[in-house]
Amino acid sequence: MSADPQPPADRPAPEPATPEPAAPGPAAADWVAGTAAALGAGLGAAVDAGRFPGGVLVVGQAGAGRAVVGRGLVAPECGDVRPDEHTRYDLASLTKVLATWPLVGAAVRAGLLDPDAPLRAALPRLPHPGGDLTVRQLMTHTSGLLPQTGLARYQHTGRPLIEHLCAEPLVSPPGAHHRYIDRGFILLGLLLPELLGRPLPVLADELWRGLGLTATAYGPLPRDVRLAPTEQRLRGAPRTWGIPHDPSAALLGGVAGHAGVFSSAADLAAFAEHLLGPAEQDGPPSTSEPSWLPGWFASSRRPLVAVEPGLSRGLAWLVAERGPVAYHHGFTGTSFYLAPDTRRFVVLCTNAVYHGWDRTRLADLRAAALHALLPDGR
Repeated sequence: MSADPQPPADRPAPEPATPEPAAPGPAAADWVAGTAAALGAGLGAAVDAGRFPGGVLVVGQAGAGRAVVGRGLVAPECGDVRPDEHTRYDLASLTKVLATWPLVGAAVRAGLLDPDAPLRAALPRLPHPGGDLTVRQLMTHTSGLLPQTGLARYQHTGRPLIEHLCAEPLVSPPGAHHRYIDRGFILLGLLLPELLGRPLPVLADELWRGLGLTATAYGPLPRDVRLAPTEQRLRGAPRTWGIPHDPSAALLGGVAGHAGVFSSAADLAAFAEHLLGPAEQDGPPSTSEPSWLPGWFASSRRPLVAVEPGLSRGLAWLVAERGPVAYHHGFTGTSFYLAPDTRRFVVLCTNAVYHGWDRTRLADLRAAALHALLPDGR
């Protein structure tokens, strides 16, 4: 149940410091091995219960190694192929933190976006009321935009979608309530190409290649046994496979700011290790050499809006304040957890929507992954 957001202070709180890398040692190795075994048992139990075909976990501590646990099958359509850290999954809303969030950081560092200025300051043609919203409101899910996505009605109108979205009435005053929606990140995904001068998948691909994320890409992708299919939407129709499970992302050709990215657990682990590295405050805001990302992560995980007791929203990220642990989920069955103080992380990739969506399928495993990163595992 959502709570009203806490009003921001007149002066922002100091940004959390990025910890110095800890020297690897037996304690780190023991934590990685023990956590991987415990979470792997939970993943295996879910697969054995028939909740979804299979999945893969990566548990690690930056600078101290990783452990990979795979359970089950990629999917019955893929024969006896078992998932591993190189199997690609539809990330769904992890797109928000793997594509849109870092590209917004690049635009902010380049001086093309002010997080607290109206969007129309960057793109003057944007209409009221959406043009008056800020990047901070969009990324903290406090914009007041319509919660229902429903983009089909704007097809073939001759007007850019970004203008349609900005012209829609708001359902609540900006900043008044936290309501998790896709619309704000869809809007950001339309805004970024206008500011950075290239299509969203080109910008994202440059970022990912700069980080060495070679398995990460926007769809559509060709069907392959190393690519996990998701849901069969219509009885007798082909299963959703290589195209985004999210209908709005599919409607937008597979490329959107809120969903549409496919990746592997290995790439997500590499992304985690980069974000948990030392912050470099200087240097150009290049997407091809994104050494500034740890600093952007440090500022983005500062709690800005209360979601529920002990849980806040930063810029895109959920923040469990007792860790702190920053994390995000994807509707298809993916999760990504980072503990900056210990430099530990957990990556979870599944196709939990294979049999249709039921949020209880992953609830226990997601809770266990979060708790494993909290102090003393509580």
